[in-house]
Amino acid sequence: MIPTKHQTLKINANTQNLRLIERLIDDVCEVYNVNEDCYGKMLIAVTEAVNNAIIHGSKDNPEKFVKIGFESDDNKLVFSVTDEGQGFDPASLPDPTDPSNVDKVSGRGVFLMSNLTDFIKFEQNGSRVLLGFNN
Repeated sequence: MIPTKHQTLKINANTQNLRLIERLIDDVCEVYNVNEDCYGKMLIAVTEAVNNAIIHGSKDNPEKFVKIGFESDDNKLVFSVTDEGQGFDPASLPDPTDPSNVDKVSGRGVFLMSNLTDFIKFEQNGSRVLLGFNN
C-alpha cells in the first residue's frame, strides 16, 4: 500500500491487525523519507494508540472497527485513530510517573504517546486521537 497525502485504513478491533498498522507506518516512512528516530517514535505511538482503541475503546470486540487516518502536509505527518467506544477524559488519567503508579502494569499509553509525538490532540470525547510528527 502506497500512502498518499490522505489515506484511511479501517480494521476490525482485533490486536492481530496491529501488523497492518506496522506495515502502514513502514510504507509512510519509506515514501516520506522519515528518519530512523522519527520512525521509532511513530511506530510506538501510533501502534499504542491503535492498541488502546482496540482494547479500551472497542473493548476487544472484533465486530467493531478502528479507523486509522494518515495525512501529509509539508514536513508534518499526522495520524488519526478513531474507535467506536464511548471515549474517555485524558486529563483524568493517573500520572504513570507518580511513585504510587510506577509498579502498575498498564496506564502508560497516553503518557508514551504524548512524549513521542510532536503534538497530540484528543477529539470526539477521547474516542479519536491525532498524533503529529514533524519530519
